[in-house]
Amino acid sequence: MTIVNDLRPEALNAPFSGIDEVISYGRGKPGLIPFWAGEGHLVTPSFIRDAAVQGLADGETFYTWQNGIPDLREALARYHQRHFGRQFTSDEFIVTIGGMHAITLAMQATVGSGDELLYLTPAWPNIVAAASVAGVVPVPVPLRDTGTGWVCDMDSIEAAVTPRTKAIFLNTPSNPTGWMASHEDLRQILDLARRRGLWIIADEIYSVFSFEGGRAPSFYDVMDAEDRIIFVNTFSKNWSMTGWRIGWLSAHPSLTPTFAKLVQCSTSGVPQFLQRGGIAALDQGDTFLAEQIAQAKGARDAICRILGDVDRIRFSVPQGAFYLFFAIEGLKNSRDAAFELIDKTGVGLAPGSAFGKAGDGYLRMCFLRDRLQVEDAATRVAQWARG
Repeated sequence: MTIVNDLRPEALNAPFSGIDEVISYGRGKPGLIPFWAGEGHLVTPSFIRDAAVQGLADGETFYTWQNGIPDLREALARYHQRHFGRQFTSDEFIVTIGGMHAITLAMQATVGSGDELLYLTPAWPNIVAAASVAGVVPVPVPLRDTGTGWVCDMDSIEAAVTPRTKAIFLNTPSNPTGWMASHEDLRQILDLARRRGLWIIADEIYSVFSFEGGRAPSFYDVMDAEDRIIFVNTFSKNWSMTGWRIGWLSAHPSLTPTFAKLVQCSTSGVPQFLQRGGIAALDQGDTFLAEQIAQAKGARDAICRILGDVDRIRFSVPQGAFYLFFAIEGLKNSRDAAFELIDKTGVGLAPGSAFGKAGDGYLRMCFLRDRLQVEDAATRVAQWARG
């Protein structure tokens, strides 16, 4: 008997990330090309770093607003007005310690122990883990890989709803599949939520990373003001700020005081000098963001061309986000394959099994990277897959 056995079962049984397991194995290996995590290769732009440094120089090191400094929440409203084409107010936003904190707060507000949370799978593993730790029952609804695109089945989603279902978590564009919900998909899911009294937690962090022209369809395009939708987002992806741990949550203004209380009893707010960097990203970062999207599209096309020449490899070309989720004929264990790739090719990929049962047999490759490095890594993987 050890004291660890006296911890809550939900905490004790929290799953290890299959992605982190591979990263831990391959980290630091000479010459390794790391395409396993969801981040690009660029450091945060200097105009963002300089704004945070200036905040430190100005002495912004004290407790601050639980829901975020007014300047940042106003910048969030401006950013959304530019990209989503309607009016927003600063009281619709709560600043969080990264996107994961925003997701956790959204879950705390809508689902509790014994409740069910529907989500589409393959899915980023942190969603399932966070729900499970809270005692929530995560219920997967598989996407279907047609070979020409991933699709969601509304009949399957509706069939998964039970009296214990309280919310639907929807990530679009999707990590890891690159699936992007259409406006019709969103309308149907919203109609289901309205009919069954469900919350929607909308993870649209990749909304601007759309390769179909313009940003991705959003619940902002189809919702009414009183719909039960909570949006979660992060600065991490758009502006190379993964290490900053700063994100946001957007909801009806009547909900934000409650979220401010949840911030107070979890993190007590985001450091003010970091929020200065967030303002710079939102107000000055559209050019950098456009360059990132163009780079990702070029890298996507290169990877699809190289891996598409391998008979054993199949995939649906991702519509959005910056991941290629590909299957290899005869691959039984994607975890073992990810370790073998590190050892034999020097390329780090995420195993599909990390994204749920629907992902086994697949590997995920993040392509928000230098183009030459992308082509090198894809060529190594292609050679390995050919045997």
